[in-house]
Amino acid sequence: MPIDTALDASRRCRLNDVGYEQPFLWLARGWRDLLKTPGPALLHGVVVTGFGLLLLALAYRQFWLLAGAFSGFLLVGPVAATGLYAVSRALERGERPSLATALRAWRPRDHRLVLFGVLLAAAGTGWVLTSASLITAFAPQPIREPLDFLHTVVLADTGWLFEGWLMLGGVMVAPVYASSVLAIPLMMERRIGVLAAVLTSWRAVLQSPGPMALWGGLLMAITLIGMSTLLLGLILAVPWLSYSSWHAYRDLVARTDLPVND
Repeated sequence: MPIDTALDASRRCRLNDVGYEQPFLWLARGWRDLLKTPGPALLHGVVVTGFGLLLLALAYRQFWLLAGAFSGFLLVGPVAATGLYAVSRALERGERPSLATALRAWRPRDHRLVLFGVLLAAAGTGWVLTSASLITAFAPQPIREPLDFLHTVVLADTGWLFEGWLMLGGVMVAPVYASSVLAIPLMMERRIGVLAAVLTSWRAVLQSPGPMALWGGLLMAITLIGMSTLLLGLILAVPWLSYSSWHAYRDLVARTDLPVND
């Protein structure tokens, strides 16, 4: 899509300013949706958690393979929530959504979400390669297993390697977050190209940088808490954050005349 066409499509979305209280309201509304439709919500959570446990079982002794797998897993995860966005949309319409509602969102119409998922996976791969280069160059000994990383990098008595690794991660994650926070639900509901959806997502972040940074922090914190319970907490965290992200999209996009997906 030419940049001018993408900019024109993005400008057709009028955005709201949001305050610091909004992210907490999104979480409350997402929890409400979870209680109303636990079936499709928990099924999504179980599938995502099961896939994460499979990755852990296959690569738990190979640190960089595990890091790459989980980076892709976390970045592509929001795309997998597309069906739950459809459930939240049905609830706001006063309908009674079911698992079929979520599955219908995945009927093939175009390849925008697949393309966006591939781009997110590529971003995750780039992060792992950059991270591996940093750690390999400066770690005092080779990092082969997760425990090596914990002892040599995270719990090191001296040096700056862990702090530098975190800073590098923040620099690389921020643009991915800004590109995706609004793009996926927007593409699910409206006929808009990937580039236009990404530009709209960036506009929303730049228009309300403080609240959107808070929202990103909450997403990360809840995800990390879910992962810290041997991933089992993701059974609830995944659908909760998915529903909440739909309400974030609803509050951020004030109005658009872009065509609705059939």
